[in-house]
Amino acid sequence: MIKNILNLGDAAVYCDFGKDVNQEINTNVINYFKNIKDKKINGIINVTPSYNKLIVSFDLEVTSYSKVKKIIENLELEKKFENENKLVEIPVCCDENFKLDHDRLEKKLGIPFDKVLEIFFRKEYFCYMTGFIAGMPFLGDTSEKLRTKRLETPRVKVPKGSIGLTEQFCNIYTYESPGGWNIIGNTPLEIFNKERRSDPALINPGDKVKFNKITQEEYDKIKR
Repeated sequence: MIKNILNLGDAAVYCDFGKDVNQEINTNVINYFKNIKDKKINGIINVTPSYNKLIVSFDLEVTSYSKVKKIIENLELEKKFENENKLVEIPVCCDENFKLDHDRLEKKLGIPFDKVLEIFFRKEYFCYMTGFIAGMPFLGDTSEKLRTKRLETPRVKVPKGSIGLTEQFCNIYTYESPGGWNIIGNTPLEIFNKERRSDPALINPGDKVKFNKITQEEYDKIKR
């Protein structure tokens, strides 16, 4: 559970769940995140989860650090997040114009790109958090055979829908953005759409994600 609760600036509480990054710890983070949001606690204006941390922002005119800390320490976790996970299937095209880091990954990982894709598509991934740009999911845990560092010089523009790898995570660029992840393909799906009323984000923390390889023809058909 929470290892430590600290003051973060004038109007936020920093909840530390430990140094490790794994599904058990992240599920605890999201349990607190969902319960705090659902309780609509007076004075709390925002709750931000990450892999193993939770930031709770509050209005100084309504409450205080000591009051918010006490609420978190005594919080009863009524909602069990484990029961809400869903599996989201994401089609990915890895044709020539989408596999931007084909050569780099072969060199860094020491395996053919076809093997990279075989390993990548073999498993399901867990959404630890969303962020950096709206709705961008950070998905773990990639096979140890695929783990490598970010690009030495990030790209100024990574195309929307790009699937990136770095260290133990993969992600999906929900908008065109600067970025330094190793790009292996692209999805035609709209991962985040603020006009989608039910839920702007297709993937949320705690969801499982399965990537499915598709052809350029299938990609174009979905895109249309």
